[in-house]
Amino acid sequence: MDTIKMTSPSPATAAFDLTGRLALITGSSAGIGFALARGLAQAGATIVLNARSQDKLEAAARTLRGEGATVHVKAFDVTDAKAVSAAVDDIEKNIGAIDILINNAGMQRRGPLEDFSVEHWHELMRTNLDSVFLNGQAVARHMIARKRGKIINICSVQSELGRPNIAPYTASKGGVKMLTKGMAIDWGQHGIQVNGLGPGYFKTELNDALVKNAEFSSWLIGRTPSRRWGDVEDLVGPAVFLASDASKFVNGHILYVDGGVTATL
Repeated sequence: MDTIKMTSPSPATAAFDLTGRLALITGSSAGIGFALARGLAQAGATIVLNARSQDKLEAAARTLRGEGATVHVKAFDVTDAKAVSAAVDDIEKNIGAIDILINNAGMQRRGPLEDFSVEHWHELMRTNLDSVFLNGQAVARHMIARKRGKIINICSVQSELGRPNIAPYTASKGGVKMLTKGMAIDWGQHGIQVNGLGPGYFKTELNDALVKNAEFSSWLIGRTPSRRWGDVEDLVGPAVFLASDASKFVNGHILYVDGGVTATL
């Protein structure tokens, strides 16, 4: 008996298709943000890259365009309320309706809590937590009018777990987790799904010193059930899931991509 070949995507695979969707990803000129931009582009989305450096954005955009992606760039400070509002309005007017927002911009500062300066505390909170509120609010106002939208906030295993010398970072990422849930509660009635993506320890520029620290790396691999560091590509599938119709009844959830770190003592 001859088999019948499917010539169009099945409903199951079509649910992950992002063709025709516009995604704004903050902090996306490198690292996790860039990997997520590439992954969403491969799923069909048009991408708006964001960072402060126009040069870095243009370089990242050239790479993605060379791979066939449709990419725009928008340099603005994600911690500046007026800049965020103006940038989002400009994207909506001149590029298109933002269907997907990924709040990825973030930073890390390590040090004993008793010596941590107030200035560094506020800098970290502005970058990691305030930016999620500002960008989420600005984009949600447009999404509410359309009665649809996807917002993904990048959390961390430190949204759940502490480590020595990173208490302020842990506080900021715990805040992102709870803000994600609050956004889902307030905006779910408007057809908006807000979820978090919680990376474990990944090989990124931010973690370069830890990757090169043989003692820490050995401890981490032994502590992780999957027995390895994460690669940024490990985040792409979960991000596409949360950005797509495949997750249209998933709201207020934090999806940890950590090799099992949060599952064990």
